[in-house]
Amino acid sequence: MPRTTKPHPLTKLEARRIWLHAQRLDTSEPFGAGPQAVAAAVDHLGYVQIDTIHVIERCHHHILYSRIPAYARADLRQAQSVDKSVFEYWTHALSYVPARDFRFFVPAMREHRREGHRWFASVKPEDTRKVMRLLRRDGALTIRDIEDDVLTEKEHLWQSRKPSKRALQLAFYTGEVTISERTGMLKTYELMTRHFGWDKPPRPAHSAEITAYLLDRALRSQGVVSLDSVCHLDAPSKPAVRRLIEARVRRKELVPVALEGAGKQEHWARPEVLEANGTADVSEGPVHILSPFDPLIIQRKRTELFFDYGHRFEAYVPKEKRLFGYFALPVLVGEDIVAAIDLKTDRQNKRLLMQKWSWVGKGTARTARKEYKRRIEEELHRFQRFQLAE
Repeated sequence: MPRTTKPHPLTKLEARRIWLHAQRLDTSEPFGAGPQAVAAAVDHLGYVQIDTIHVIERCHHHILYSRIPAYARADLRQAQSVDKSVFEYWTHALSYVPARDFRFFVPAMREHRREGHRWFASVKPEDTRKVMRLLRRDGALTIRDIEDDVLTEKEHLWQSRKPSKRALQLAFYTGEVTISERTGMLKTYELMTRHFGWDKPPRPAHSAEITAYLLDRALRSQGVVSLDSVCHLDAPSKPAVRRLIEARVRRKELVPVALEGAGKQEHWARPEVLEANGTADVSEGPVHILSPFDPLIIQRKRTELFFDYGHRFEAYVPKEKRLFGYFALPVLVGEDIVAAIDLKTDRQNKRLLMQKWSWVGKGTARTARKEYKRRIEEELHRFQRFQLAE
């Protein structure tokens, strides 16, 4: 970094407010409602993570609900399958991504086509030819539509025993097929070009465009960024992203930030973000019961730095060693994470079960606890309606 560039001092509270605004968690209906709201939310956030865990509603629906109060699962289905404004691909995890960003993922698809994918190295060419032939002949299909597979032994715990499923997954990563619909976790596969109506896919972005895309996506959805937050689980991208950050600092498009408590970890923000945000009091803002996979929570070290709250995902922790519970959800009240509640949806009896309630941060102060509890319980009623809605 140029020595003449003096870092802008930023308190944790200011940084937290900037991040909450960037995540659109400081207002109640930032994107409106309906499938258009889903597209707008995914576009703004850059991606929405998908996960199979179903203790409560799966995280892709939960993340969208946190920003779209009137969210319905059918809205995501329409955005993916009818409007085709979002599609599924790998970011740091399997995610919904804006369809307009497709070309930034084409280079990865082409690389998998050339070099294969380490998770699917055992896929046989004849299995790939089989599923592609079925798709071309019969149209979109699910793995349940293929009944003549000879089951094989799993190579790892999460792998399917069906060779056709592994072949479809490999074709997904190479960009030959896409997931055109999702019912629960059952995926419908379709030829990529036929799903989008393309003669050929969009041209691939070149490496400099991808670097700028990663940085701009983080700046939009995080407000204040670090190299780790831009390149979450993507260490190979760090050198190029750092060079771009340094170039933007020289052009005064970015400002180095001295974030309280960050030590030697560098942060940056756009000048206009520092001027416009970080001072508005949002302590009376909305209450959000967040998914542990929410963008505000998934980068654990960042969440702890900004909120002084270290979230623990304890589904794979032995019961006797859990602090917050099997599937604890952080609770954001205004601008503070004040509790972690372990919930479970009893779908058969149509109830939301409270397994454990843990106060954290400001929630540990008894003087504030009564008001926090009142506001959280109000949100729990709404959250239960969302959980049990069809």
